[in-house]
Amino acid sequence: MAKKVHYSPEVKWDAVNMKLAGRSTVEVMKVLGIKSKTQIKRWMSWYRNGETHRFQQPVGKQYTYKKGIEELSEIECLRLRIKQLEMHNEILGKLNGILGKQQRSNS
Repeated sequence: MAKKVHYSPEVKWDAVNMKLAGRSTVEVMKVLGIKSKTQIKRWMSWYRNGETHRFQQPVGKQYTYKKGIEELSEIECLRLRIKQLEMHNEILGKLNGILGKQQRSNS
């Protein structure tokens, strides 16, 4: 039986950031040493659904609906929310930059 691979929350965030920056799944896998495309898709799904608290879940710990986030302290929850909002701001900034360039080139 194959050994389960554990990726740190930082690697999961790096993968999400790379995908949001437009990098391919295969490229993310090579750079971060991730073995499965499905794993990256799962992390992206968690990110899109606002379930980034699941990045902290330990190996073998089955996630139960509405249970994961309550196990984190209030400070940990707030840190995760801040990180998520910072990422949203970064993405919006990049989008504004891209749209601004397009508008300037169309003028």
